[in-house]
Amino acid sequence: MTRGGKTKNRDDDSERKCIATGEVQPKHGLIRFVVGPEGQVVPDLAEKLPGRGIWVSADRKALETAVAKKLFSRSAKQPVQASDDLIQQTEDLLTRRVIDLISLARKGGRAVAGFEKVKDWLIKEEAQVLIQASDGSGRGKSKLSTPHYGSFIGWLTADELGQAFGRQTVIHVALGAGGLTRRVVDEAARLKGLRASDGGSDRRKGKRAT
Repeated sequence: MTRGGKTKNRDDDSERKCIATGEVQPKHGLIRFVVGPEGQVVPDLAEKLPGRGIWVSADRKALETAVAKKLFSRSAKQPVQASDDLIQQTEDLLTRRVIDLISLARKGGRAVAGFEKVKDWLIKEEAQVLIQASDGSGRGKSKLSTPHYGSFIGWLTADELGQAFGRQTVIHVALGAGGLTRRVVDEAARLKGLRASDGGSDRRKGKRAT
């Protein structure tokens, strides 16, 4: 496991340079932006939009620096417009991406919600990832532990997790191995970097938060 709970073995470990920090790192730790037809900076989370990619670390401070110092224009070698809400827009899009991935994992039978179901998966060692709502009861959340060699995600709200399961709110979620689980972990790690607060910490002795 590497920092952030990511595995070392990946199909694509190509690297890019962050325009704000100057650090070269694997793409999964950065966010791609492109310049739209009207000269506006557009987040390209799926990395499929046409145009030259401009890469920024998945970190709120790095994005703030890129916007404040007009680094997008410097990288694009032309005047571009980074909207005032670019960071919030990027966070919102990434949040929706994580929610949708969890929803797809649920439909594929690789995600369950609810204390008892999650507990059962943990006991049977079927869970690879434990997700708990940042605004859930600390006492209730402390009764479940991150899977051994697994990952923990604790910066989505109960409302956001609820959207993934078609409910009003959800506190506890478990993801099984395989399927979309790795993508959920990767995208959630990027989301964590954009959130002003991760909504909680890893309370489990010997366990590393994602």
